[in-house]
Amino acid sequence: MKIATKFFGELSIGKNEIIDFPAGLPGFEQEKAFVLLKMEDEGVYQVLQSVEQQEVALIVTNPYLFLSNYEFAIDPQTQKLLKIGSPEDVIILSVVTLRDPFSKTTMNLQAPLVVNYNENIGKQVILNDTSYHTKHLLASFRKEDIQHAGAESKSK
Repeated sequence: MKIATKFFGELSIGKNEIIDFPAGLPGFEQEKAFVLLKMEDEGVYQVLQSVEQQEVALIVTNPYLFLSNYEFAIDPQTQKLLKIGSPEDVIILSVVTLRDPFSKTTMNLQAPLVVNYNENIGKQVILNDTSYHTKHLLASFRKEDIQHAGAESKSK
């Protein structure tokens, strides 16, 4: 099927690439179907693109590339909804808000996207842990961690 994307023009995707978010995403509750697109070869940043609305495209990243000790519990109701059998079924993504200059760019660690990539079903989880915020500066992470993250993603 063909979709119109915010950053890449028209693309052909397979139905097996569509991730279903049954409850939508906060602020985009009507959007249920998304596809994950690589933004660059390194794969540090990706685009979570709505299949229906070209304008709805979120920049996301794997938070563990920046914060290796990031952790939270997934409640049993969410585990059941997402059909999670084991931790290996899941990818975690954080929404990135790009700013100019890039040093002001932030990552939302308080509301991660949890996706069961075997079932192509996802949910944005709102955490109650006050140590995580919606606007963590990417620049606040140590440079060697970010460089290491880039090197890791290149080797995969």
